[in-house]
Amino acid sequence: MPKDTKNCRILEPEFECMSREELEALQGKRLHETVVHAYNNVPMYKERMDALGVTPDDINSIEDITKLPFTDKPDLRDHFPDGLFAVPRSEIVRVQGSSGTTGKPIVSGYTQNDIDVWTDMVARALAAAGCTEEDTVQVTYGYGLFTGGLGIHQGASKLGAMVVPMSSGNTQRQIMMLKELGATMICCTPSYATLIGETVREMGIDPSELKLKSGCFGAEPWTAEMRNNLEGLMDFNALDIYGLTEIGGPGVSFECMEKCGLHVNEDHVIAEIINPETGEHMPDGVTGELVFTTITKTGQPMIRYRTHDLCTITREKCACGRTTARMGRITGRSDDMIIVRGVNVFPSQIESVIVGIEGVAPHYMLIVDRQNSADTLEVQVELKEELFSDTVSHVEELRNRMTEQIKSVVGVTAKVTIVPPKTLPRFEGKARRVIDNRKL
Repeated sequence: MPKDTKNCRILEPEFECMSREELEALQGKRLHETVVHAYNNVPMYKERMDALGVTPDDINSIEDITKLPFTDKPDLRDHFPDGLFAVPRSEIVRVQGSSGTTGKPIVSGYTQNDIDVWTDMVARALAAAGCTEEDTVQVTYGYGLFTGGLGIHQGASKLGAMVVPMSSGNTQRQIMMLKELGATMICCTPSYATLIGETVREMGIDPSELKLKSGCFGAEPWTAEMRNNLEGLMDFNALDIYGLTEIGGPGVSFECMEKCGLHVNEDHVIAEIINPETGEHMPDGVTGELVFTTITKTGQPMIRYRTHDLCTITREKCACGRTTARMGRITGRSDDMIIVRGVNVFPSQIESVIVGIEGVAPHYMLIVDRQNSADTLEVQVELKEELFSDTVSHVEELRNRMTEQIKSVVGVTAKVTIVPPKTLPRFEGKARRVIDNRKL
């Protein structure tokens, strides 16, 4: 079972626990200021608002946000590198980004104000995970343009923790440093954390020999079942953290120890859920596409930025005392969805089946193809070491059970292929779970 974390705290209760009325009034004020700033300094926003017949004077409360145009990832590519900057280049102190599929990366310019705001958001997230000045945080996210490494580093440093900036890769060295430096928290992708946990046991190390009490894991969707598997491997609290370069890196939202949704830092961003097909604003509790508007970012403000991540939002007060909106776990991406024989399939649906079956490792690959004009879906999964030499009948029973459950959850019959342990690729960064061989 995860270790008790007594140092979990609310870092800035004046913002994290303010009344909904006060919070929404603050958001409305900051939204207006952001829209004025963007309208006056970013030609794209002025053109789009003018086309809609909207001026900054029309935006005076958060209810007015639906009057504003959406922003999407292609906009950042079309205006690469600095066409969306809202301040002179001399005021941009850092550029962060992610790789693109068209040859152009996605980049975002940060002023010193933006770095400070981002640092505050990450510090809140790490504090919720139990981090104090007494802790040692091993940062296993990549450093560089990717926001993961530097973001966690900044937040941990603000809390006064000792930071071990390992970056990703070299798993056995990661484990040696965890053990020798006595890290109490680790931050990386959940798939890489799982690999570390498996390697710890393969090296004959009992997780109790490590001092880890918690970790913040993000940069890819992961299921509750994967959390349970990871906590069982490492005997610590595994918490979700969410962010994206365009909005502010990791720390935009985060889990507390209640583990019942990710708290959005609503004094810095406004979160919406929309219908991904129509753009219609959706009520709380309904799954849809997550949309963010920054309200304190000055270098490159984002208005109604479509993340393409699918989740729900609730604004009920959390048992931890925070009053901020909570995102449900990301269930997939509207643009990563696979359509197989007319059915929408998300990798997270398959993962929820796999990690819930005893004897199957939490590693899988989806291979989509087309034979005789019909789509096919193959799900490759690994057996755990202890079952690899098990009877053929037992392995066949596992295969049949997975086939039935995938059909029940997804609505598509998949070919389940069970492969030996260590067969499928491991990922140090974001896991890539889909190979689509169709010529669509």
